[in-house]
Amino acid sequence: QAQLVQSGGGLVQPGGSLRLSCAGSGVTLEDYAVGWFRQAPGKEREGISCRSRGGRSLFYADSVKGRFTISRDNAKNTVDLQMNSLKPEDTAVYYCARRVGTWRGVWDPHGYDSWGQGTQVTVSS
Repeated sequence: QAQLVQSGGGLVQPGGSLRLSCAGSGVTLEDYAVGWFRQAPGKEREGISCRSRGGRSLFYADSVKGRFTISRDNAKNTVDLQMNSLKPEDTAVYYCARRVGTWRGVWDPHGYDSWGQGTQVTVSS
């Protein structure tokens, strides 16, 4: 059974950095595209980054472009999200997921399964 297990996150001051990691269990992540989403209180889940299966395509939402970087470590079987220049509006629960519905838009959460457990990121002074 495919599972994605997240680590990282926490509390950081504005302008700071955090790194999130998404590890595959029972699944080889290099065989799939993997995306990162976030959900702030009272808001819908928002897609923010996706790495295609072969890594030739990287997608970023406008809200994080230039600040966040998605990468994969095949040796560790992880897909990581490096978050720099964090802002208070980045505060949310962050999720990784495996993309299985490639006919859907890259930001459509219905095209993903095996969601990670979620990790809180709080940006506050």
